[in-house]
Amino acid sequence: MRIVMLAMLGIAMTSAAGQVRAQTYDPAFPVCMHVVLWGGPWEDCSYYTLAQCAASASGRAGVCGPNPYYSGSTASAERKQARRRNIN
Repeated sequence: MRIVMLAMLGIAMTSAAGQVRAQTYDPAFPVCMHVVLWGGPWEDCSYYTLAQCAASASGRAGVCGPNPYYSGSTASAERKQARRRNIN
């Protein structure tokens, strides 16, 4: 009987928990748009530039800003230095 009561308690606790929201910040894109609508606020992190985000946000209740979870470029520092030319 104790096992049945513990199982019922576990099922009740699992059922009472609210829905979990997915991660909204995509680390592959540097710019996010924060949109506030009647359904609630949400993030759209699918922009490469602020200008691209601003064009999409115009006419909507959206504000663009940097993605706090942007992973950055993966190019090494050695490669960036190799592109520079010394002009003497």
